[in-house]
Amino acid sequence: MPLPAEMARVFTEEKIDFVKRSGLKAEELLPGFVRLRMPLAGNQNHIGTLYAGALFTLAEIPGGALFLTSFDVQRFYPLIKEMNLRFRRPATSDISVEARLDTEEIERIQNEAEREGKAEYRLELQLKDADGQVVAETSALYQLRKH
Repeated sequence: MPLPAEMARVFTEEKIDFVKRSGLKAEELLPGFVRLRMPLAGNQNHIGTLYAGALFTLAEIPGGALFLTSFDVQRFYPLIKEMNLRFRRPATSDISVEARLDTEEIERIQNEAEREGKAEYRLELQLKDADGQVVAETSALYQLRKH
């Protein structure tokens, strides 16, 4: 069974010390949908824009957040297998990302993991600044594994 929203928020924001220190916020956590935000404050690089590692963190965490809200956390766990990040423009504000998995895809992933012991899913995401401009695009391959 997926975690309740508040528990998923705590796990997303606080379970990994590095993420907690970054100040990442889970703004919306629903089955099949998450919206996360990385603050600029405290995560600037040497020229005052958002540090590439903070952008990478924001791009990677949605796969785990979707896991928490969409899959049976007692029977499965997620891993990231690969991630590509393409920087489009400097990030000069807080950055947000939204990720979705539809009901059919969630069912496919879970059924395959139940049957095969693991199942893969890909997330193609856009990281956007406060004005809605795309600052980075990502493609990540995740794997759901059976305990």
